[in-house]
Amino acid sequence: MKYRIIAEELVFNGFFQVKKGTITHDRFNGEQITVDRLSFERNNSVAILIYEQDTDSFLFTNQFRYPTVQETNGWLLEIPAGSMKPVDNPEVRVREEVKEEIGYEMDSVELISESFVSPGGCSEKTYLYYAEVNSTHKTAKGGGLESEQEDIQLVKLSKEMVIQKYQNKEFLDAKTIMAIQWYLLNH
Repeated sequence: MKYRIIAEELVFNGFFQVKKGTITHDRFNGEQITVDRLSFERNNSVAILIYEQDTDSFLFTNQFRYPTVQETNGWLLEIPAGSMKPVDNPEVRVREEVKEEIGYEMDSVELISESFVSPGGCSEKTYLYYAEVNSTHKTAKGGGLESEQEDIQLVKLSKEMVIQKYQNKEFLDAKTIMAIQWYLLNH
């Protein structure tokens, strides 16, 4: 199967970008089709599920997420995560995000998966990790970066509470749900 990009243009250039592309591609029936598509251009991201062994807890962030206000009160419980720059190494970046957001340092991290967030309209790919720490690994305040106007709360939930919230469908963030599912399948 082949495709050809006929034209691309930047239709929005702000904090994010939106590109419009005209593409010709093969169809499964052997014909070709020409379509116009939009792509929400966003840098890749990192996210991590962290288990704190000595407290038998998982570490989450709680922060205000404007895009969710039509469906929630705005505050979302998530695993630590953040955007990357194109030159960033994902493992280095996830370590930086964890320190910025919740103040922990990690000895080692395990890559769970790489996946596109919403490939029908967004270019972002997320590198999802897992790590185990102890409470002594908390070496900084956390809370996010003032320069990015972040206000992030560390939330520790027991393993039992995480399973209960998962079963009650209380987690609303896809990367968090994926990470919990991975944990339940593998531990």
